[in-house]
Amino acid sequence: MSSPATFDLAQQPHRRYNPLNGEWLLVSPHRALRPWQGQQEAPDTASRPAHDPTCYLCPGNGRVNGDQNPDYRGTFVFDNDFAALREDAPAGSLNQGGLLRAEAESGLGRVICFSPRHDLTLPEMPVADLRRVVDVWTEQFRELAARPDIGYVQIFENKGAVMGCSNPHPHGQIWAQRTVPGEPAKESRQQLAYFQEHGRTLLADYLALELAEQSRVVLENAHWVALVPFWASWPFEALLLPRRAVQDLTQLSEAEKDAFADALQRLTIRYDNLFQTSFPYSAGLHQRPTDGPAYPEWHLHMHFFPPLLRSATVRKFMVGYELLANAQRDITPEWAAEQLRAQPEVHYKAAAANSVT
Repeated sequence: MSSPATFDLAQQPHRRYNPLNGEWLLVSPHRALRPWQGQQEAPDTASRPAHDPTCYLCPGNGRVNGDQNPDYRGTFVFDNDFAALREDAPAGSLNQGGLLRAEAESGLGRVICFSPRHDLTLPEMPVADLRRVVDVWTEQFRELAARPDIGYVQIFENKGAVMGCSNPHPHGQIWAQRTVPGEPAKESRQQLAYFQEHGRTLLADYLALELAEQSRVVLENAHWVALVPFWASWPFEALLLPRRAVQDLTQLSEAEKDAFADALQRLTIRYDNLFQTSFPYSAGLHQRPTDGPAYPEWHLHMHFFPPLLRSATVRKFMVGYELLANAQRDITPEWAAEQLRAQPEVHYKAAAANSVT
């Protein structure tokens, strides 16, 4: 009679628990060995000009609504011309037998141009310019959090056409709304339950475990750590965490903001270097809700959800089992962290330019 196999996270199918949202995902590392015969696409190697006269986000250009952008030299924030939320939405609700339910939702949307340069992305920007982006995120959160009609402020970036980004100019968005949306609401419940039981934030204790083990840590500096979370569902998903448990950006020190910009650049450079391409992703900050309470259980963090799987042209699709059952991945988070950790911290474009000169 053969002895039972040893449980091996690197070899056997298993489930992993996500304590931030209370959900499970399936990990199937043995499937990563199967040959790929699916869709192949040519990588986007087109270069862009520093200023595009047809781009509605470039300095001095006109937008669809007739407004003209100022000749900005740093960052530029404006109200989204096609916002998904409206401040003047009338109140109202519908409830038919508890099954057909709807209620009016008010809010606003803003666009943040990270740079006047049309041809840059976050990993290609100097750290000093990234620090200005961090400052703008902070200022916007402070302003919107003070409004009594705003219950949550979601700051995010969609990078790349694969992620639905309609304009390659480096920019992000803010959606601020009356209620707390689904994913932050899940994280609120989970973090509160943990805090009430342990008296510490969930992510502070989780970060201590990751720093002790190191297998999923991608990079760290004096104040921030980037890692592939144990429960990651996207192939090269990452979590960017401050070492100190703060609830929102306004509580960061100047040194912590500097370190945030540094970690942001180093992580996104690694993404681009992984497949020698401008790595697409959706990324966003999760901070405390702004509907009144102090939320001491909250620990500021930034999620990165990139879709690329095996190359610049092969990406992960959330289909089939993922849509009908729960999240699933083939490559382990530990292997993904190892690949990202191994990437140089000089952007591949800069390395190529230096080799020519």
